[in-house]
Amino acid sequence: MSEDHGLPRIGDPAPDFSAVTTQHTEFNFSAWQEQDWVVLFSHPADFTPVCTTELIGFARQYDLFRQRNVKLIGLSVDSIHSHLAWVRNIQEKMNVSIPFPMIADVNMKIAKLYGMIHPNASSTATVRAVFIIDPKRVVRALVYYPLNAGRNVDEILRLVTALQTTQRFACATPVNWQDGDKVVVPPPKTLQEVEESLAQTTYDHQDFYLALKDVSQPSETIAPTSTTSDVSKSPEEESQKSSEAPPKPADGNGASAAEAAPPA
Repeated sequence: MSEDHGLPRIGDPAPDFSAVTTQHTEFNFSAWQEQDWVVLFSHPADFTPVCTTELIGFARQYDLFRQRNVKLIGLSVDSIHSHLAWVRNIQEKMNVSIPFPMIADVNMKIAKLYGMIHPNASSTATVRAVFIIDPKRVVRALVYYPLNAGRNVDEILRLVTALQTTQRFACATPVNWQDGDKVVVPPPKTLQEVEESLAQTTYDHQDFYLALKDVSQPSETIAPTSTTSDVSKSPEEESQKSSEAPPKPADGNGASAAEAAPPA
């Protein structure tokens, strides 16, 4: 793959860029993101049927994303004038307002920066890429759909929620996990940790290496979180904390936020 069609991978810094959007004449990605999560998605073209349904789908779930401190932003290789006309058309014909910005990327500079152009699919249109980017501007997940299959916005919202949950509780999420379901406790790595895990009456033990726990209640944390541990910190401590690299979430195979502390 050429550098012109590179692809940021999970764990890579999300490339910064400047652009024009439907809400900004001068837009800088990192400045706009601030300390929020971001879902950056591309679509093949304005005024196309599948893309229109996707924009409406994201708009209808917008409040749920914002409740999770997630910002949405779309991109295609259309002009800003096309974007503006399309957004107005959706408002007038479908009675849906698009509350998030749309990036105009006529020269495909940003699309190539994020690997959104797949030449064997189309050399002039972006595929349906989704990048989930955390507040440290690190790529935490990416999903690609072909031109002819619309995205599942509910799944993107579920994935963001899962990523935030694994980071907050230093855990992993099992198959088909939904918000409020039990999470996977990091597996023990020594015989002593096995005994300690099996002694935990709050765990739902499937076996010594697979235990689930309910984190839906405030007291049901598995490990200290940045949300709870930073409440009483001074502004100076908070500033120092914000400059540190974020903890890595548990992967379900032994690695967790601070290299898998033993289950509490």
